[in-house]
Amino acid sequence: MKRYANASLLYALIAMAGGVFYREFTKFSGFMGKTALSVVHTHYFLLGMVFFLLLLLLEKSFAFSGEKTGRVLALYHTGLNLTGAALLARGIAQVLALPLSRAADASLSGVAGIGHLLLGVSMVLLLLRVRKKV
Repeated sequence: MKRYANASLLYALIAMAGGVFYREFTKFSGFMGKTALSVVHTHYFLLGMVFFLLLLLLEKSFAFSGEKTGRVLALYHTGLNLTGAALLARGIAQVLALPLSRAADASLSGVAGIGHLLLGVSMVLLLLRVRKKV
């Protein structure tokens, strides 16, 4: 259960740093439009902090963790951080008005998509493990 609490705390800190970065970076750059940086904060709060707090409560109630849970959690962490990195890179490019080639633009979208896919698959696998113990 401690690993869920630690992950939740870590993602809360990353979410807060992402929010501060978004606010200060856009203010410093004089950017007033919509940017992908605005959702880094919420992705890490909800998919990071809140999700792991819920896993903590579910573990306390049902003791669903087993030997395969670590691999599924590694997949989840990978998906969340790939998504966060892609959003951060796209947001910085938007604020700085960097001209992205079609390939670079598609690559950023692809990385974010793969991250979301990994998140979804690992979330379903974790919920199936919980359902087994209920």
